[in-house]
Amino acid sequence: MKKQEKEIKDWIRYYEHENILNEIIDEDVALSLDDQVRQDIISGRRKRKLKNITIKIDPLQIIAIKKLATMKSIPYQTLIRHWLAEDIKQELELF
Repeated sequence: MKKQEKEIKDWIRYYEHENILNEIIDEDVALSLDDQVRQDIISGRRKRKLKNITIKIDPLQIIAIKKLATMKSIPYQTLIRHWLAEDIKQELELF
């Protein structure tokens, strides 16, 4: 357990004293999807197996999303998934 604690402390020290922004590389990333998967996403034929994820969102944005979802009479997570699906389709159609 002591070795693990030391490793954690080393990482903490590293991130406290180093400018990690210099390590971030701003360049294009090549992304390729199987043509069939791409077409299934665009057409909406993908089977829906939902997976839980965690993201950080500004609390004011969450309030706004929940109000919009209430106005549309749908759950707010469904609205977020809808927005994501639409944007993904648009991006894929551009390529």
